[in-house]
Amino acid sequence: MPVTVISSHFPMSRTAVSKHLRILAEAGLVKERKVGRETRYRLEAEPLMELKRWLSYYERYWENKLNVLKRFVEQDDNTEGLTYSRLEVVEPEK
Repeated sequence: MPVTVISSHFPMSRTAVSKHLRILAEAGLVKERKVGRETRYRLEAEPLMELKRWLSYYERYWENKLNVLKRFVEQDDNTEGLTYSRLEVVEPEK
């Protein structure tokens, strides 16, 4: 997609969008390709998918910890003596 098309979607100058695209290209998140005098950009999703996989582990980990805490906090008063150490904590698989 040419920078003129991309910049039409944002409330900033074409020059500012070009600078952002160069930084994204340096980070490997977009690929540049020259077509005549025009530079076209294409999203490289794989680095973002790798990040998503990495973050999903921690999402499952903290979701589990918060569920354990929720059960502990919401336990009925009839369960006196139940402590956090007795609640099951399941670690997510990597």
